[in-house]
Amino acid sequence: MPVLSMGKTYRPYLPEQDLLLPPSLRDWLPEGHLAYFVSDLIDELNLSAIESYYEQEERGYPPYHPRMMTKILVYGYCVGVFSSRRLQKRLHEDIAFRVLAADSRTAGLRSAPPQFPEWWSPSRKLT
Repeated sequence: MPVLSMGKTYRPYLPEQDLLLPPSLRDWLPEGHLAYFVSDLIDELNLSAIESYYEQEERGYPPYHPRMMTKILVYGYCVGVFSSRRLQKRLHEDIAFRVLAADSRTAGLRSAPPQFPEWWSPSRKLT
């Protein structure tokens, strides 16, 4: 009597199925990931001068938090992403960027030229 073999079965694949609970993005990155290091580093920085500048501004939409933007910029530089368009793309596609941005999809990342405080100049020398 011939032995009938079952065909290979696949693991469940249901892309339309919603998750019961929203996932924590931090669960999707391994411990010790560079994004966590950058996040911890930026959390230790004193960004009060930048934050106070934007807290006094009353015009326009509320800006993205300077701490979040600094994390995205520093992490982008660490992984070789320098362009604002590429940073924006990575915010939609890369889990590490989404973790740093707390899943804020910064759709208007490039919508307006940056407004720098008077004391900040890209060409100034750090002492």
